[in-house]
Order: sequence, then structure tokens, then C-alpha cells
Amino acid sequence: QVQLVESGGGLVQAGGSLRLSCAASGRTFSSYAMGWFRQAPGKEREFVAFISSRGRTIYYADAVKGRFTISRDNAKNTLYLQMNSLNAEDTASYYCAARDTGTTGLRSDDYDYWGQGTQVTVSS
Repeated sequence: QVQLVESGGGLVQAGGSLRLSCAASGRTFSSYAMGWFRQAPGKEREFVAFISSRGRTIYYADAVKGRFTISRDNAKNTLYLQMNSLNAEDTASYYCAARDTGTTGLRSDDYDYWGQGTQVTVSS
């Protein structure tokens, strides 16, 4: 098992930046593929970004491509999401998730472990 704790959320003005972190503990972090998801009030949870266990494969949702960057530091057991050029549509709770297998996962159902989430609010 792995335990995940997100941090770095907050209130930011439109056009600003935030960096989210996801600290992992438990089983070897480097064995998990990881993802970021988000959920806005009244909406379903949606995929944001994926990174493979060694960071060689990365995918982004179209809505964040070119603005967000997913990365990981396996030595620090930490996943990151750098978010730039934020807009009001990015307001949501952001969750990191771990996938037991090393293959690509773009859906919520593909993931086995979840953090509690961190709130990102973008004011326009």
C-alpha cells in the first residue's frame, strides 16, 4: 500500500501559478505510475495528468496542456504538478492517485490509491 498527502493548494489570481505536491509513504513510490485528477463542485472527477513510474511517459488533459507540468522525484517520494496561467475553470479540488501497475491510466477507475485532495481556487 501507499499513502498519499497533497499540499500546495490555495487562492490565486487568474494568470498566476501554483505548485502542488503529493508526498507518498509506504511501499516503494518508484513502482507506481501516478496521476493528478481534479473535481469541481457539481462536476465529476476528471483526469489532469499522468506520469509513468520512471517519468518517461507523460500525458495531459487537453484543458491543461501547455500550462501544467507533471513531474516526480522518486528519491524524495514526491509527485508534483506545476500549474501556470491559471484561470477560473481550474478551480477544483486536486487529487493525486497511484496506480499499482506501470501502465498508462487516464481514468479514475485505473487508480488504486488516492490522497485527500487540496483545494485550488482561482479568482478572476
